[in-house]
Amino acid sequence: MARVPYLRREDADEAHKPLYDRLEAERKVPTANIFLALAGAPEQLDAFLTYANALRAADLSPRLRELAILTVGHATRSAYEVAHHQSHGLKAGLTREQLAAVADFETSGLFDETEKAVMRLARESTLHVDVSEETWRAAARHLTDRQMVELSLSIAWYNSGVRIMGLLDIDLEDNYPHPFPNS
Repeated sequence: MARVPYLRREDADEAHKPLYDRLEAERKVPTANIFLALAGAPEQLDAFLTYANALRAADLSPRLRELAILTVGHATRSAYEVAHHQSHGLKAGLTREQLAAVADFETSGLFDETEKAVMRLARESTLHVDVSEETWRAAARHLTDRQMVELSLSIAWYNSGVRIMGLLDIDLEDNYPHPFPNS
């Protein structure tokens, strides 16, 4: 059970109703629990959405971004992050087989050199914060400086997201299968 209430449109004062309009226009309906929890700080939620949208509008390919996000989710065992981003991964062109192999990407033949380099960077940053020069260079060989900055921002952003979800104990919605069924 979440540590803060999920605030729905009917719970909001009139001044914050446009935020729910924005959520419904930009995100999935019904509104995800993470956003309903963050609605308790409406100004921060508004900025949160703006930043997340900027990351999605980046030069970095959606496929690589989603592989990085899913790697963050698996490295932190964030069921919420993985469950929500599997659908994004499919939209970005990942296969169901690739989604199932993210946790063991190093031994999988389903990912190319660029994808594995991005996933290594995401995993190493998530687990150790600092990344080795070797890990950085392996990804940078395939991406522009701009894309490396965008990738870094995405990895850091989704690391903050899994920590917010953990701190607030956000519940995975019933319509999402739990990606770690034995947990």
